[in-house]
Amino acid sequence: MSEGHKTPSENALANAASAYLRSAIHQPVNWHEWGEEAFARARAEDKPVLLDIGAVWCHWCHVMDRESYENPETAKLINEHFVAVKVDRDERPDVDTRYQAAVSAISGQGGWPLTAFLTPDGKPFFGGTYFPPEDRHGRPGLPRVLLTMAEAFQKKRGEVDDSAVSVMAAIEHSESFMGRAGNPGPELVAKLIDSALKQFDARSGGFGSQPKFPHSGAIDLLLDVASRGSSLAAPETADQAKTAALVTLEKMSRGGIYDHLAGGFHRYSVDDRWVVPHFEKMAYDNSELLKNYAHAFQSFGEPECARVAKEIIRWMDEWLSDREHGGFYSSQDADFSLDDDGDYFTWTREEAAAVLTPEEFAMAGAFYDIGEIGDMHHNPAKNVLHVRTTFENIARANGIGFDVARDLLASAKTKMYAARQKRPIPYIDKTMYVGWNGMCISAYLEGGRILDLPEVRDFALKSLDRVLASAWDDTGLAHVVAYGEGVGGQRVAGSLEDYAFLGNAALDAWEATGEMRYYDAAQNIAEALVTRFYDNVGGGFFDTEMAAAGQQKLGALTVRRKPLQDSPTPAGNSIAATLLLRLAALNDRDDYTAKALETLETFAGIVEHFGLFAASYGLALQRMVKGPAQIIILGEDAQARQLETAARSPYAANKSVIRLRREQLSSLPPSLAETLPHLPGIKDGSLESIAVVCTGRGCLPPVKTVEELMESLTRTL
Repeated sequence: MSEGHKTPSENALANAASAYLRSAIHQPVNWHEWGEEAFARARAEDKPVLLDIGAVWCHWCHVMDRESYENPETAKLINEHFVAVKVDRDERPDVDTRYQAAVSAISGQGGWPLTAFLTPDGKPFFGGTYFPPEDRHGRPGLPRVLLTMAEAFQKKRGEVDDSAVSVMAAIEHSESFMGRAGNPGPELVAKLIDSALKQFDARSGGFGSQPKFPHSGAIDLLLDVASRGSSLAAPETADQAKTAALVTLEKMSRGGIYDHLAGGFHRYSVDDRWVVPHFEKMAYDNSELLKNYAHAFQSFGEPECARVAKEIIRWMDEWLSDREHGGFYSSQDADFSLDDDGDYFTWTREEAAAVLTPEEFAMAGAFYDIGEIGDMHHNPAKNVLHVRTTFENIARANGIGFDVARDLLASAKTKMYAARQKRPIPYIDKTMYVGWNGMCISAYLEGGRILDLPEVRDFALKSLDRVLASAWDDTGLAHVVAYGEGVGGQRVAGSLEDYAFLGNAALDAWEATGEMRYYDAAQNIAEALVTRFYDNVGGGFFDTEMAAAGQQKLGALTVRRKPLQDSPTPAGNSIAATLLLRLAALNDRDDYTAKALETLETFAGIVEHFGLFAASYGLALQRMVKGPAQIIILGEDAQARQLETAARSPYAANKSVIRLRREQLSSLPPSLAETLPHLPGIKDGSLESIAVVCTGRGCLPPVKTVEELMESLTRTL
């Protein structure tokens, strides 16, 4: 949409595609999108830039919008003294990460909404997060902050410029990890595991105190250790890791952070018992938790883990996916409006009793702890559904049999969910981001195979096909597959995480199908990833591409950063190293192995200080330390399915289970093509299904029974 198509009541965000930006179209602030036009205006008018970074799912972003940016007097101040720029952190994570670092350096904290004041060339000199509409609770009101910053820019320019230089230096320092150490090995993995175990909350599960986040990478790292048992130098570590992982998964799925009616997890819990969450639901949280619960079932056969994994899939199927075309949406808001605080998801005792029979309410009210006094500060009558005791205890207390109690609870859940859907439903952002789709596709492929849900695997493949067709071309990978508002936006270049997550998803698809087009896609994406992001001088990967000849990066985007911390998605360097190690096991590319090793070495001297927040690094390092373990299942009958089920148990970070049909033996990645077709009995024997275990040292003889396969795996893993 051009400038001439705006209505008098619209600002320049009428041209935006992002749902978050479009929600501010009618605000009286003269907002601009991030880009050269806004900064050119700031330079021409010699005005500072007011930068607001938020997201459509962010409750406090909407609060600040209503309190301040929709206020005509505040908007007048902004328009008079500043050039205003609004950024969607999901659409522009490159902008967000750098200014988060800046505001953290200034104020000691970050988060959303992020409010930063920049020089006309984009260098930050002051900032914070949420500012109230007037001075309140020790926080300065936004109008006072605006006037103070405008005056400082006009009358104390030297101090402003000095501050901007200092903050830029702080960003560069915080994003530049000088922690190289040679030959990282199992002792470094052990340190990261120990860090997680020391922070484990044995009473409530999870790590640390409130607020509590899931830390999915740490859970997978603990599950990997737990599944190896006696292969560890300290076998007791395996028992501790198993307890920490399974207790955390159990406590989360019983808490209010889990949506007991629809399935799926909210973003985090404000308390240490997982009862009261921030109610937004994110694609990336649910993709990684789906893998956690599937991996726990894979290793230990816990039926509750399978149930939760299936319910995550159910929620994502129903609310977070385009069933017709494929692909995964990005998020669901916490609230329908600013006047509610999780009201869609919570219940008063009267609301629950109104839709249930007395018998159903007796069961569900006790099971989900629905009391007269609830859990929400804004409305103490509102209850967050969570489980405090066992199903069996409640059945006994009500004097009914387990089967009857189970039927009553199932009926109550169905009725409450139907009643909840009649309430105003929080907004679903249907924007599809490449990296998050890669995470969801990988999770669906893993979950579908582990839980024997072929329709889940098929939807993952359909989604991958869409992403590759829509976002991957000769110019590289885009960050956005499609915008949720049905409008076309300017192309945002893909980040390191987009390439790394999608490359791994393509490799997962090849393992699940044996179709070489998916291997080729993974290989091509990896080549582009190395070319565009790898630091040939210092090692490791930058999160954004090097500026093209003649291109000038705006503001803090001039700072190069190498993501190491999982915050909250797995860090790009860890996932990139994982992709290269997986491919090197299939194509014998020594340069891939060398770059993966150099990436891990780049951070080896500092990574243990990140603890929980470097779990994805631990998983990548574990893959390198243990070496590849590939189990090829050849066949399509019931015996092949039994062999695959056995091959997948237990979970191990360095293990790949590859399904092939016999006709696919003529088209394989290089390392398998050199070995697999030439093993005895592969081509010349009967058409019985077989399994072959391969490592970096070669392949073992084919086996035909589950017992033989398990014996081979015990020797290999």
